[in-house]
Amino acid sequence: MKPANKFFQGMAHHPSGMIAGVFIAALVLIALTVGFFPSLDPHVISNDSFVAPSAEFLIGSDELGRSVAAGVLHGARVSLTVGFFAALMATGLGILIGSAAGFYGGWFDVVVMRVSEFFQVIPSFILAAVIVAMTGTGLPQIIAVVGMLAWPQVARVMRGEVMRVKELEFVDAVRCLGMSERRVLFGEVIPNAVAPVLAVGTLIIGQAILLEASLSFLGLSSAELVSWGRMLNSGQRFLFNAWWLSFFPGMAIFITVLAFNLFGDAVAAVLNPRNAR
Repeated sequence: MKPANKFFQGMAHHPSGMIAGVFIAALVLIALTVGFFPSLDPHVISNDSFVAPSAEFLIGSDELGRSVAAGVLHGARVSLTVGFFAALMATGLGILIGSAAGFYGGWFDVVVMRVSEFFQVIPSFILAAVIVAMTGTGLPQIIAVVGMLAWPQVARVMRGEVMRVKELEFVDAVRCLGMSERRVLFGEVIPNAVAPVLAVGTLIIGQAILLEASLSFLGLSSAELVSWGRMLNSGQRFLFNAWWLSFFPGMAIFITVLAFNLFGDAVAAVLNPRNAR
């Protein structure tokens, strides 16, 4: 059976993960296409301020008459951009560092474990807020900070998988063929150990989205960006008079993070080599 078919067959046993995957796919499609619709410009100001959800404004308008729906849809672009690129950065770093630590061991392994323990002890949100406040509030800075904070999760998982795989018989067999240690690591061990790490990368996307929203809520993001966290920040002043300004961006954050967590859990269960038959 092809790996793709086996993956989808495994996902069929996790309906919550499948539903989450469909939602994520729809959200990605919205984020990619929302910019092509001028009517969904979140910066357009009108005289219809504080309009409750209605036929004209599906989920209401804000104090400047801007469409909340347009802001939520455009906010998906920022959240997904941060989530995907931060997870990609964290996964790449984690795979390289964790592989080296698990394969070679020694002092490098000890250093990696101590560093990862440090990141587990220090609250990531506080550390991210301090770093972003010092380095700048642009989108690249936020992505870099979130990625740098998340790589230890991937490294620990990758280290454990590499330590398991390198003891298997086929690794000894390729060594007997005269392969160098580097070729054994990159050609045999990493490809056979990386599957569970991909599931961790999926979970990191949800964590990154939540962390970006928290930073934006505190104003630690570019004022030019339309993000869910910044919409929450703006709407809290009118919480009792215009509840929709905070409710819908908050629900967008909640549902999106939940979807990535459910999808990540399903992917982890399917890709876990211990569950293979």
